[in-house]
Amino acid sequence: MRMDSFYKYEELATLGLKTVGKDVLISRKASFYRPEMITIGDHTRIDDFAFISGAVTLGAYVHVAPFCALVGGEDDSAGIVLDDYSGLSGNVMIYAVSDDYSGEYMTNPTVPQALTNVTRARVTLGRFAIVGASSVLLPGAALGEGTAVGAMSLVTHSLPGWKICAGKPARPLRDRSRELLDKAGQLGALVNT
Repeated sequence: MRMDSFYKYEELATLGLKTVGKDVLISRKASFYRPEMITIGDHTRIDDFAFISGAVTLGAYVHVAPFCALVGGEDDSAGIVLDDYSGLSGNVMIYAVSDDYSGEYMTNPTVPQALTNVTRARVTLGRFAIVGASSVLLPGAALGEGTAVGAMSLVTHSLPGWKICAGKPARPLRDRSRELLDKAGQLGALVNT
């Protein structure tokens, strides 16, 4: 990937983000709405055509692959938090807010709020969590530390830590190795040398 595809560090301030850590790579093709609500930690990378909106916090060493959407909502009742070392594969969609699809209410942001019934709930990914390509996480989804979600899964609830999960809805399938905890320790030693 060409390095001029990413904003230079001094250019990141022009995006209006709440905070930006050090050694951050953000594609010039990424889109931000309500950037003043978005926090990005150290050593984080956001690739082409990612869409990030509202209350979103990305920890350190987080990767957001191409074509991901993170819709955090515009108040403290929702939001998305991706903790350190977590990552999203291509085309992952995360919604901390969602319309009511029952037909009893109107939908979409062009309709007055009094006529809608929007669900708002925080979505969290624990440290070392990873989400496979084309998966969808809905309001209230919570991945424990080390959780891995397989491609094309639907996450609507909490999933336990250190499990490999998949399906619609996603469910635990087997344990996940914790060896990457040692790798994180090695990373710290490499960065501090």
